[in-house]
Amino acid sequence: MPRPGARRGAAEPVEGEALITTGSARLERDPDAEGGWFVHVNGVPSSYVDVADPTNLVFEYQQWTAAVLDALSDPPHPLRAVHLGGAGCAFPRYLAATRPGSRQLVLEVDERLADLVRRSFGASGPAGFRLRVADAREGLARVPDGTQDAVVRDAFTGDRVPAHLVSVEFLRDVDRVLAPGGVWIANLADRPPLPHSRAEAVTARAVFAHVAVLAEPSVLRGRRYGNTLLLASQAPLPVDRLVRVLSGGAAPARLLAGEDLDRFAAGSTVVTDAALGLDPPPAPQHPADEPTDEPTDEPTDEQEPDS
Repeated sequence: MPRPGARRGAAEPVEGEALITTGSARLERDPDAEGGWFVHVNGVPSSYVDVADPTNLVFEYQQWTAAVLDALSDPPHPLRAVHLGGAGCAFPRYLAATRPGSRQLVLEVDERLADLVRRSFGASGPAGFRLRVADAREGLARVPDGTQDAVVRDAFTGDRVPAHLVSVEFLRDVDRVLAPGGVWIANLADRPPLPHSRAEAVTARAVFAHVAVLAEPSVLRGRRYGNTLLLASQAPLPVDRLVRVLSGGAAPARLLAGEDLDRFAAGSTVVTDAALGLDPPPAPQHPADEPTDEPTDEPTDEQEPDS
């Protein structure tokens, strides 16, 4: 049997531009790494997929995400996770390879992008996750209560997170699907003085008992544009362990929690659907939609064959 993350039945990726539902995507071979592929979505670098080694995480924020999950639960313990936003599905491939038996669902809104990823890299039971074409918020509403160890958001329109994935009403639905001790991990990109990071931190505090923000130090000091990662849980976060790991890793980051986060988020207000001009959220549904780790070669509504 192929190990999770292998591209069983997938065609070789083809370098070049392809039309997708929301615009265009480009697959670009990494000239410095055999098996490495960049996935650009509408001109923005969105994924790096290493078809030879799915444990190779190139993007710093994904390395931080891995460190957070490892601090909460040591590998190879399997996890139950929903990923909001897919692109090349690099992080689900990483979890499948490092935590065999993990049950993962990826929600990707762009149907043609999902099809390109399936054909190029594989995305089905043998890959270690299910890829479903759905809006992230609507898809999350179909996930049963208390079933997930992690919900990971990596969804963008251009370089901004879609507005309906940042509100307090949305975060209440994230909290609904998390199991006890589960964690919300949200990636965003921000510019000085980091207004979106501050607003998301305040909004998360309105739902979760424990919240932290981490980023490269120069980003937190307001010197440049970059990624920040928001962490939230109803259970205490392993702050001390994370500070040690993140400060000495290959991609150093600074973590803000407690009084440091108070100062960081001071003056920001909770983001609501009403303030964003959004319609009321969909009511949670409860079909048998929990992600499964059982590999299957049979195509379903969400899963196209990989060949």
